Amino acid sequence: MSDDRQSPFRDAQLDRSTAEHVPATEQSRSPSYRLAFADGDFLLRDELRPVRLQLELLKPEMLLDEAGIDSTIVLFGGARIPEPSKKDGARTQTLSELSRFYDVARDFARMMTERSLAAGGREHVVVTGGGPGVMEAGNRGAADAGGRSIGLNIVLPHEQAPNEYVTPDLCFNFHYFAIRKMHFLMRACAICVFPGGFGTMDELFESLTLIQTGRMRRVPVLLFGKSFWERIVNWEALGEAGTISAEDLSLFRYVESAEEAVKIIETWPETGPRRSIPGR
Repeated sequence: MSDDRQSPFRDAQLDRSTAEHVPATEQSRSPSYRLAFADGDFLLRDELRPVRLQLELLKPEMLLDEAGIDSTIVLFGGARIPEPSKKDGARTQTLSELSRFYDVARDFARMMTERSLAAGGREHVVVTGGGPGVMEAGNRGAADAGGRSIGLNIVLPHEQAPNEYVTPDLCFNFHYFAIRKMHFLMRACAICVFPGGFGTMDELFESLTLIQTGRMRRVPVLLFGKSFWERIVNWEALGEAGTISAEDLSLFRYVESAEEAVKIIETWPETGPRRSIPGR
């Protein structure tokens, strides 16, 4: 939360402005003269990576606190899954069939956001990766309900710009995948996973591993589309091989509809603290 107390020290922003208006001399133009916190080239040095990691953890955390976001509903899913009305010939047959999950994700996000608003809008706020496909559907559903939603974007070579439905003040951009994944889970009270690719698999398995190993509290992990997931991941084979236990297969549940997912979340017993910081 912001602190309104008067600081006894000179304001850093004022010093930055003052330093920018000193007489231009050989000395004042030297990179060594720049204030360290205002020197972008210095902050991008390899040795400053720990500082950048800390900043990337702090900025969204502070802004989400200031926005009054207490808990989130996480939506993971493929960027390539199209809105049904926008299917084209470049899509595979499977992607065309999976396009129905765009509407399911949109409906689910709308329904959860309506319930969030009825309770004050601080709990169960939808968060997505902020990009296209299922992510867009999640933010769009929240907007349909007139509520806020969060977008956690990442800088990638070919994608992705934020989708237009993310609440602008809750739209973040990341350099580090690891810090981004922490922010997905720190306020999570449910993890909802739609069909997707490598990124979705990474997010799903990281979430399951953290819950399996007790590094975060147990929350509903809902896999939308049983036929997709059973075709992609042979969960039973993992159990039969002994690489996971039979109990681990109960860490997630299959759902097919928005209504089914909402019911599970609404009847889930509250356990542990609201804030679940992985690995703390």
